[in-house]
Amino acid sequence: MPIQLYDSLERKLKPLAPQQPDGVFRFYNCGPTVYAPAHIGNFRTFVVNDVIRRLLELEFPGKVKHVRNLTDVDDRTIGQTQKEKRPLAEITKKWTELFHSDCAALNCLRPHAEPTATGFIKEQVNMIEVLMEKGNAYRAADGSVYFKISSFPGYGGLSRIRERELKVTIAAADSDHKDSISDFALWKAYKPAEDGDVKWPGPRGAGEGRPGWHIECSAMSKALLGDTIDLHTGGVDLLFPHHENEIAQSQCCNGTLFSHHWYHSEHLLVDGTTMSKSKGNYYTLGDLLAKGYSAMAVRYALLMGHPRKQLNFTLDSLHAAESALIKLKLFRDGLKEVVRIRNEKADSISSAFDSVIEHLRDDLNTPSALGALFTAIPDAGKPEPAAARLAALDRVLDAFGIDLNKPIKVEFIIPAAVAGLAEKRWAAKQAKDWAGADALRKELAAAGWSMLDGKDGYKLEPLKK
Repeated sequence: MPIQLYDSLERKLKPLAPQQPDGVFRFYNCGPTVYAPAHIGNFRTFVVNDVIRRLLELEFPGKVKHVRNLTDVDDRTIGQTQKEKRPLAEITKKWTELFHSDCAALNCLRPHAEPTATGFIKEQVNMIEVLMEKGNAYRAADGSVYFKISSFPGYGGLSRIRERELKVTIAAADSDHKDSISDFALWKAYKPAEDGDVKWPGPRGAGEGRPGWHIECSAMSKALLGDTIDLHTGGVDLLFPHHENEIAQSQCCNGTLFSHHWYHSEHLLVDGTTMSKSKGNYYTLGDLLAKGYSAMAVRYALLMGHPRKQLNFTLDSLHAAESALIKLKLFRDGLKEVVRIRNEKADSISSAFDSVIEHLRDDLNTPSALGALFTAIPDAGKPEPAAARLAALDRVLDAFGIDLNKPIKVEFIIPAAVAGLAEKRWAAKQAKDWAGADALRKELAAAGWSMLDGKDGYKLEPLKK
């Protein structure tokens, strides 16, 4: 069965296949804005994209080209330069390096190309100039350039925005320069008080400034993958307006279809609600590592729900992920030992885990695929050589991006004094001394630790710094 993914544009499952004569599968996904650490909601999308990439590599070995951008100039990155009083490149370098480190910890493959918005200014300017020449864009009084939505009759096809009321909140200063409130910026005129020293020469007839957010993906995709790509992915939060705007500007500029397939992963919830620092449920990968969880457990937990459905992430789900990974490791270690004792060679690959791959091919159904993996383990083709079963297991683990050689649990050292406080608090709880238990909890917090109570025991974790 070919890989099938739901297409957000056509609202149906469609097979994935290269559409160009060279047989190369062209795959673009929107990357991070590098002004702060990426949070686990961002990484749900990146991990899902990584599984798609790995499936594509299985299907079209050596024939996949994957591009993921880095947004290193926009309102947020410039705002950070103003806040920290440091150059843009210095700010974005710091967060880019952390993003790459987190991706490596989560075992995400590097894209074949990772362009930056600042590295493709010329390509963005060229594209804007074509849109202006074709009548799809216009220069505003302040020197900004806007895309004229009315010039593209297909606008709204991806998000079905025409089917409901379009609600736009926009600054009065911006709306004064637009022909229509729904038009979007391709080029933003330079504003010294807001932009500092961040500026470039603009398109012909426009002033100095910087590109709008949406144009970068169209320009970089065109430069690195061509006018038409096979698959464009991202989080559902990008569906409108970002991806809708990409379609409009790309198809008007290039005069052809932009992407054959659109795939969007859903939002991540934490403890049943949206992430927020004020709620105390906002996590970066670094936060979870500091609590003693491993990056592999985080990756596994992010794959426990169907990518097109909201996933409720909890610390309990990380414990479940750890348990599952331990079971997988024990099974794999057992196969490796049999292979070693028998001195077997992997002359073939067992079919024992084929159902796992089939579930992944069927709209990236990761929870069903994980279920099939554990169902297959007890009867994993026992008559076949262990080497063949090990090769098959490694094939599916690689498709998930699960590396059992990486740590599954990250243990931290609990100081004796902290352990003593925890024992006293647990005893106070058992004695229903609630005031004493609360006082001891405050002592633990002052020492930098939180105590998570369970039915039959507790767990200590360092507090986020």
